[in-house]
Amino acid sequence: MAAAATTFDPEAATQAYLATVKGAARVKSDGYFEGGYWLILWGAIVAILSDFIILQSRLSARFRDWATRVCKWRWLVPALYVIPYTIIGTLIMLPWTIYTCFIREKQYDLMNQSFADWALDQSKGLGVGIISAAVMFVIIFAVIRKSPKLWWLWGAVAMSAVLALTVMISPVYLAPLFNTYTEMKPGPVRDRIVAMATANHVPAEHIYVFDASKQTKRISANVSGLGPTVRISLNDNLLNRTTPAQTAAVMGHELGHYVLGHIPRMMAMFTVLFLLAFWLLSRIAPAIIARRGERWDVHGISDPAVIPLFGILATTFLFVLTPVTNTMVRINESEADAFGLEAAREPDGFAQTALAISEYRKLEPGPIEEALFFDHPSGATRIRMAMNWKAAHLAEVEAKAKAK
Repeated sequence: MAAAATTFDPEAATQAYLATVKGAARVKSDGYFEGGYWLILWGAIVAILSDFIILQSRLSARFRDWATRVCKWRWLVPALYVIPYTIIGTLIMLPWTIYTCFIREKQYDLMNQSFADWALDQSKGLGVGIISAAVMFVIIFAVIRKSPKLWWLWGAVAMSAVLALTVMISPVYLAPLFNTYTEMKPGPVRDRIVAMATANHVPAEHIYVFDASKQTKRISANVSGLGPTVRISLNDNLLNRTTPAQTAAVMGHELGHYVLGHIPRMMAMFTVLFLLAFWLLSRIAPAIIARRGERWDVHGISDPAVIPLFGILATTFLFVLTPVTNTMVRINESEADAFGLEAAREPDGFAQTALAISEYRKLEPGPIEEALFFDHPSGATRIRMAMNWKAAHLAEVEAKAKAK
């Protein structure tokens, strides 16, 4: 193997791949992704301002009063509260959402939807968001009432359970609200996916294709769900815009997430974050209410009118922890990359896919930039990993190329 590797320079091969994206294409890719750095900051500021407006104007207290009048069951008041709260918050943030999620995507030629179709998807998302928030806050305030001192602990545990339930039902009940899922047609590409899945003990009775091309030009695939809802899905862009080798490389990566247990691992990691976030809420929110509660007409930590304050603190917490959460995800993605190279054994297909993703992800960031802002390995990192794998398996790769 060492002798074979000397005939192939993985770094030179990496640079050759990177050199294929240059000029206007590289400027466009870098501009899109680097602009996203600022969107993280401004998005947090806009969300905080939205919640502050709802608090400062006493809209939050009015929403609570309305929910209390309408509903005689105290436990259900938070569920009713979130209806006007979510709708008004969405309207306050609507100009920002339109710019970041529609106008900007159109400017960079990544969006395929008309504004009407985009707005319809946003409306569906709003409906899902209201129902999700209703369930979440009913649970949180029930826990606060039952355990005023340890609500942060039980609240975090409850949110972890809700997260697990959401992961389980999403592929069956939520994802189909936005896209049509159909069984992948028989053929060589499907056969190869099934072979990789079977070899790695991934359930492959059903492989779905969803019509993401009606919304975006991005390529994507996933192994989603938990337990009985686990399913393999890939979008039509992946099939239509990549070669069979690239598709196999992507699916090998996605199978890696399942085999390596990344979904339960991420849920465990987020449980730790929930614990920290809820503990901080239990310490900071009462102190703020003691100073500002009368001005906002918020009566205490068990008052649903405190929800915007929870939102402000949660947004701040998530913003500060962005590098941490990015790193958590990026480590899993890197592990799945390594698994995918072994499963698919398509290093050039993997490298070519990294180039395709460069339409919306910067290819060559600096190390600090990648650590702070990337929730996936950069294109350069991925191509270098693929070329190093190719160097270590050169005889196999060359024999396979000759067989074709």
